[in-house]
Amino acid sequence: MKLRNLLAVSVGLTFSSLVYSQETKTEEVPVSAPVEVIDRLNIPGPLKFNESEYFLAWSKQNSATWAQQQYILRDDDFKNYKELINISYFDKEIDMEMAAKQKVDYVEKLKEKNKDKYAFVGVTESPDGKEMIVDYLITVSPKEGESYAEYNIDRFKNFDSNGKKSFLIFSYSKRIAGDLKYSSKALSKERNRLMEAAITTAIPTVTYKPTAVEPKK
Repeated sequence: MKLRNLLAVSVGLTFSSLVYSQETKTEEVPVSAPVEVIDRLNIPGPLKFNESEYFLAWSKQNSATWAQQQYILRDDDFKNYKELINISYFDKEIDMEMAAKQKVDYVEKLKEKNKDKYAFVGVTESPDGKEMIVDYLITVSPKEGESYAEYNIDRFKNFDSNGKKSFLIFSYSKRIAGDLKYSSKALSKERNRLMEAAITTAIPTVTYKPTAVEPKK
């Protein structure tokens, strides 16, 4: 699938939607993985991406219509992962363009807040208009632990099966720790290769059976 580039670097996109802000964010990483992970989306595993295998490490029923699952490499550390795949499935219709714009807006605000000179964000759309991708790079300097650069690819896709509408975000994240200039440059060099992998990777088949909504902590 070839994609048409819509936005190469930072652009100020302004809009406000609390619903999309709450339901399409995928930035937070769980503190720890549960002992037993529930496959809420019934996705055959492991997932394959860019010639590597990723195993289910965490899942959550965020709401009655939103389930989320995260996958890591077999020997990766979940709390300090090097590579991660996040799948957010929404059992309802969501405006894809609005969701993509919300993510761009989030990255722009984060870049400005942190004065992140290495950050960038891009948007691409499939020629048929059925999918969009937002890819972006940010840098993080935590109070504890090593600084790192993080490159993310969010692939947005709508589904319509016999009138039943749903929405899925397939996200890939890669981190390189150390000097921010070096790690940002290293990830930028991988951008084209990782984007090609994200575009050509088949979206996994989801069989959604909602479980009890987990209480907020």
